[in-house]
Amino acid sequence: MNRVRQRGVTLAELMIALALGLLVVLTATALLMTAQRTWVAQERAAAVDDAARFALAAIERAARQSAWVDWDSTDAPADAEPAVRGLDAATLSPGAHALNDPRPAAINGSDVLALRFSGAGEGEGDGSVTTCAGYAVGAGQQGWSIFYVGLSGDGRPELRCKYRGANNWSADAVISGVDSFQVLYGVDTDAVADGVPNSYLSASAMNEMDAALVGRGASDEARDRDRLRKSWWKRVASIKVALILHADGGDGGADGPPVLHAFGAAYSQARGDADVGTRLDRNAMDLGLRDRVHRVFSSTIVLRNRIR
Repeated sequence: MNRVRQRGVTLAELMIALALGLLVVLTATALLMTAQRTWVAQERAAAVDDAARFALAAIERAARQSAWVDWDSTDAPADAEPAVRGLDAATLSPGAHALNDPRPAAINGSDVLALRFSGAGEGEGDGSVTTCAGYAVGAGQQGWSIFYVGLSGDGRPELRCKYRGANNWSADAVISGVDSFQVLYGVDTDAVADGVPNSYLSASAMNEMDAALVGRGASDEARDRDRLRKSWWKRVASIKVALILHADGGDGGADGPPVLHAFGAAYSQARGDADVGTRLDRNAMDLGLRDRVHRVFSSTIVLRNRIR
């Protein structure tokens, strides 16, 4: 019998081979795109985590330094004003003195945290006491580290550090991509202060309690001094801060929680309406922010120095 050798392929075989090859290519492409999206989402989430760690570390350093006074120095200042103060739903002017000229146009009701301390070292300081911007504060000087949220030149919300320089006030960006910055103050409300916070209150609640204080004295000046001495801001024993951040790009955060709580859902249900910014609805955000990675970070800081 003569053998017939096959030369080439039939049209049906060619179509089947093309279909199988196309299926393999499509599957590989889908896997590659999925892996790429996952890698991009992880990279953006890691960037948000790094930014949050950096910002919280800066706030913690400044908070633990607050109310510090070099009592060994001959020109140690009398600490009459509270070393910790704050504002709710406000932003600041970078060039204004401390908390002067507050502005209500805050990003999502973000708060202001102001921390005051004394310097150390001759002249411009020995570097042991610094502002949130890293500038040393010398002995006999009052240093400030003030955190608030403002808009950058291109309109992006950023956490800023405001400080007093050699000649004027200024503010530098700490991190960007901030949806909300919230602060609560742990107050020691015991009749005999023991340094342990009994309740965490907003700045507005603290100011309301101060407004209800009755000053004693023969003159208005004496009564004002007495109210300042009794100020509840001097009873702050710890600070709780929270940051809600978003990543730079979209695609990857749409599966997150629809509502972001700065201090947990329980606080939002109890005081969310009064404390603006502690609860953010992602569906109410701009379209460009809804599908981004959003994360909530918080930290409770025990104050190292007693606020006199």
